[in-house]
Amino acid sequence: MITRILVALDGSERAPGVFAAAVELAARFHATLQPFRAVMVPPEFPAAAAGSRPDPLGAHLLERAENELVNIVAGAPPGLQVSPPIVRFGQPWRLILALGDEMDADLIVVGSHGYHGLDRILGTTAARVANVSHRNVLVVHGRSERAEPVEAAEGPYRQSSR
Repeated sequence: MITRILVALDGSERAPGVFAAAVELAARFHATLQPFRAVMVPPEFPAAAAGSRPDPLGAHLLERAENELVNIVAGAPPGLQVSPPIVRFGQPWRLILALGDEMDADLIVVGSHGYHGLDRILGTTAARVANVSHRNVLVVHGRSERAEPVEAAEGPYRQSSR
C-alpha cells in the first residue's frame, strides 16, 4: 500500500509536471505527499574568497528553492494531504535517498532529464536514485521526451503498416 510519497522537485520547467504526476498518485492512494528540493552550489562556482563576511549564496539558493516549492505546492487540489515542503543543501541524489529513508517513503517520484555533458558519464540524479534506492521509484518523463508509440515504431519485431 502506498501511504507516503516523496516527490523530489528541481528548479526546472518540468517540476510542475512531476508534481502533478505525484499529486495524481497521492489522490488515487489517499497518500501523504512530501515535496522536496535539494539545493547544491554548482561545481563551476569558485569557493568564496577568504574573508570575514560569510558567502550569502547558499542562503539565497535555499530561500529561492523554498519559494519555488511553495508556489508549486499551492496548486495542489484541496483535501490532498501535502506535508510542508522540505529544502536541504547537498548532493541531490543522496539527499533524496536519505529523506526517503527518514520518512519511510513508499514511493519516490523524480523527474527525468536528458543526458548532457558530465551526466553521460556520471548519470543523472533520477538515474542514481532509481539505481541505488531500495524503495520504489517512479521516473516522470516530459511529453517531449516520450518515445514514439509502439504502434508507430518500426523494427524487426514490429510489423510495418506500409
